[in-house]
Amino acid sequence: MAETTIERADRYMFQTYGRFPITLVRGKGCTVWDEEGKNYLDFVGGLAVCALGHSAEVVTRALEEQSKKLVHVSNLYYTIPQTELAQLLVENSFADRVFFANSGAEANEAAIKLARKWAKEALGPQAYRIICMENSFHGRTMATLTATGQEKIKKGFDPLVDGFKFVPFNDLAALEGAVDQSVCAVMLEPIQGEGGVIMPSDDYLKKVRTLCDQKGILVILDEVQVGMGRTGRLFAHEHYGIEPDIMTLAKALANGLPIGAMLAKERLAPAFGPGSHASTFGGTPLVTAVATAVLRTLLEEGIMENCRKMGSYLKERLLGLKEKYGFIKEVRGLGLILGMELELDGARVVKKCMEQGFLINCTQDKVLRFLPPLIVERHHIDQLVEALDHIFEGIQDERA
Repeated sequence: MAETTIERADRYMFQTYGRFPITLVRGKGCTVWDEEGKNYLDFVGGLAVCALGHSAEVVTRALEEQSKKLVHVSNLYYTIPQTELAQLLVENSFADRVFFANSGAEANEAAIKLARKWAKEALGPQAYRIICMENSFHGRTMATLTATGQEKIKKGFDPLVDGFKFVPFNDLAALEGAVDQSVCAVMLEPIQGEGGVIMPSDDYLKKVRTLCDQKGILVILDEVQVGMGRTGRLFAHEHYGIEPDIMTLAKALANGLPIGAMLAKERLAPAFGPGSHASTFGGTPLVTAVATAVLRTLLEEGIMENCRKMGSYLKERLLGLKEKYGFIKEVRGLGLILGMELELDGARVVKKCMEQGFLINCTQDKVLRFLPPLIVERHHIDQLVEALDHIFEGIQDERA
C-alpha cells in the first residue's frame, strides 16, 4: 500500500511541528479542504497570514501578472514593485524608510541590528542592550529567540546572544528600573499574540513612548502578527495614539507569500548604509507586487471596517459563552485577534473543533486563539460559536 502524504512527510521532514493529522489541499475564502474532501472553516488563517482569505483573486491576479514580467533580480538593482510597496507603506505609516526581508524573524533581526548600529553612533559604545518583555515572541533565529521572553523557546540553544534583558509586560515601574546607560531600545508587541493575546492597559504604550523619549532610546514595535489590519486599524499602535521609531511587519503583508518589512524614521537611516545589512530574497518583484495589491485592498476595499464589525460580533458571542460556562476565565483581544482563556487544557477543544469542521488555535496551553481571515462573515462566526457551545456543553457535563 502506498504511503500517505502524512507518512511521507514524517519520513522526510524534520519533526519540528506538532502537526494535526489532516492534509490540506485547497482553500477559498474562509474555507479549506483536505485530501478526503472534508471542508473546514478556518479561524487560524495561516496564523494571522491570510487576511484576504484563501485563493484571493487580488493575490492570484497580481501573482500571475508579475510572474510573467520579473520574478527575481537581486537587490543590486532597482525594481518597480519594490519601490511601489515601500512608498505605499511609508505614505500610510509613521515611517520614512523600509527594509524588506523574508519573514517576521528576519524583520526583527533587522530592527535589532539597526537599533544597535544607530546607538553606537548616537549614544556611544556602551549602549547596546534591548529591553524586551516577558511572555513575548519575536522569532526563532538566534537573536530573535533570545529576544523572546519565553524560556521554552530558548531551551537547548545556549549560549544565547548577549544584549537583552526582560521586564514584565504592562509594568512601567519595572521598565523604568531596567533602563540604564547600556540600553538603546525597548522592543515589544502592542498585543502579545503568541503569549496568549495579552492586551496592554490603555495608557501603557503612551507611557513607554514617553519614557523612551526622556531617556533618548528607541521604541521598536513588533507588529508581525497584529499589523496589517488585524486589529481593525492598519497598525495596532494606532489604537494607542503613539508612533514607534522602528516597526516590523510580515505575516499578512503578502497574504501568504514570504515577506517581512522593517520600517523606521529618517533619523535612523544613516546607520544603515551600503553593506550594513542585506537579504538576497528580501522584497523580490514577485512578492512585493502581491504585497502592494494586498495593502491597497486593505486600504480601499472596506476590509478593516469588516474586521472591526466582525471582531466586535465574535467577541460578543464568545463573551456569551463565558457567561454560560464557568471554566472560561476571560475573553480578550481587539479586532480579529481574540483569545479565550480556559481553566482547562485547550488542546482537546481544538481537536474537537477540527473533528466538527472548524480550525482554531491554542497558545500557552489554555488560551484558544481566533485569527480568521478579515473577510469572515457573521454566519461563519455563528457556526463556530454553535460548535463551541456544543463542545463546552459536553465538557461541562463531564465535569459535573
